[in-house]
Amino acid sequence: MRSLRRHVLFRTLLGVAVLVFGHQIMTHRRGSVPSVSHRDLLRAEQPGVRALRVQVPATPLGSRAPSSTLPPFLGDQYDREEACQRSSCPSSIRKKIADTELSSLFLETIPVLQWGQHAQWATYKRLQHYWGAHGWQEVSWPVVRDSLRLLNVSANRCMFDAHPGAVGASAPCMCCAVVGNGGILNGSRAGSAIDQHDYVFRVNGAITEGFGRDVGHKTSFYVFSTNTLMNSLSSYAGDGFRQPPQTPETRYIFLPDHDRDYLLLRAALTRRPVERGLDKGARPERYFGEDLRAEKFKMLHPDFIRYVRNRFLRSSVLGTPLRRLYRPSTGAVMLLAALHTCDQVTAYGFITPDYRAYSNHYFDRTHQDLRFYANHDLRLEMRLWQKLHRSQLITLHGGFTEAGGQGHAGTDPLCHAARRD
Repeated sequence: MRSLRRHVLFRTLLGVAVLVFGHQIMTHRRGSVPSVSHRDLLRAEQPGVRALRVQVPATPLGSRAPSSTLPPFLGDQYDREEACQRSSCPSSIRKKIADTELSSLFLETIPVLQWGQHAQWATYKRLQHYWGAHGWQEVSWPVVRDSLRLLNVSANRCMFDAHPGAVGASAPCMCCAVVGNGGILNGSRAGSAIDQHDYVFRVNGAITEGFGRDVGHKTSFYVFSTNTLMNSLSSYAGDGFRQPPQTPETRYIFLPDHDRDYLLLRAALTRRPVERGLDKGARPERYFGEDLRAEKFKMLHPDFIRYVRNRFLRSSVLGTPLRRLYRPSTGAVMLLAALHTCDQVTAYGFITPDYRAYSNHYFDRTHQDLRFYANHDLRLEMRLWQKLHRSQLITLHGGFTEAGGQGHAGTDPLCHAARRD
């Protein structure tokens, strides 16, 4: 009888997971659908993973990080890497963090990007414990090794490199606009302010043609997973999204969900069609243009994505059988990557408490309500953006001030001082 009850419970929980995922596929045409592995869907932890202590960097900021109390299967231990650039900006985010309520969450030496140096067997064995974008559990060693070894120039290690239009060494502050696709941007006339930033990050269905007045035209970084890119090309083609931005300035930042991303990266850097998998035969030029130099590509580190999930966006979904569905949204990871690399960050088109007043996307032709699913915790993300805004670590376009009114995005005067000199 006990065995029968366990069997019924297992089937019931599995049925819930299938229904939620199936509902997302059928009803959320305009969103992205995560890839899901069925393995260990209902397990509470990964077998054979010992409890690990959190990384304690040598820097004073990192030393404030508390000992980890997270379950071992979440993996609150990370590689460490010194920052590429040392900022001279007097009002940089890194200088402000120490005086905020979020100071204990930040690790200064967290690696934001992965590149050739990380193609090591020991690293692979460590990251095999973690699923999806948070590790390499579903990616074979040859695929990881052969892809990352092609990211072998300094521009792959550092977010900012000397590409056309990049900020010179004399600029006091590197200022970034991080542009989501939220309907709050429709009619905002924020385009000019966005393009004035030194760097502009965009994500997924980043349509600028016909929307320049509201969202600008400049794209320094385009952030995506192969899954969200393909879904965006399918879902938003009728709205005008037929390819990612392709300009001399644009760099492409992979958020690696599974082997699709490593295979597409390898195809781009070897100038060959994707050799196998869901995208077999796809030509990388279709997505990235003819300039396929290694300098054009970057890839987020699984440690960074797991760190974002564990410390900033630890959703209650992680305590349920649907835990493997969940990861922070691509836009959330993009914004937090900018927070860890830029001196100043202004966020546009991200969810705010009055989200019901706006359509899902700025390019929607008719009003589309924002829907919530188990794969992303958008309400948790909204609360984090408000907290970062209140702490003055970011400026959130449409963010709510302490007095309850809306704040307006602007840029620090130091961002553009070098241009006036």
